[in-house]
Amino acid sequence: MRAIAFFAVVSVATFITNQSQAQDAAAGEKVFAKCKACHVADEDKNKIGPSLNGVIGRTAGTHPGFKYSKPMTEAGASGVKWDDATLTEYLKDPKAKIKGTKMAFAGLKKDEDLANVIAYLKQFSK
Repeated sequence: MRAIAFFAVVSVATFITNQSQAQDAAAGEKVFAKCKACHVADEDKNKIGPSLNGVIGRTAGTHPGFKYSKPMTEAGASGVKWDDATLTEYLKDPKAKIKGTKMAFAGLKKDEDLANVIAYLKQFSK
């Protein structure tokens, strides 16, 4: 009986955790406000940073017309592509993921913010 109760509690906790980390593009738009000084997602336009329009699935360091740092182009040449996992790792700590990147942003620390901003970017990556 204790084992059944234990598994029931674990199942409910897992369900609640997964639901709380669901991606929310509207919330991600608010998080993206931190990025707007350097990036645009809703149109294909480079600013201080490259356009993030179509970033999901893109090889790192390859957006046309943007001068990337050597480490970023090397990351792309080594096979780094922007997907949920790679973006999560990069946006959490850009300088740790790609040492020598020009991106000065310190990173997003909350998992919820990371998931939401990626959901926001996905809207412009179809």
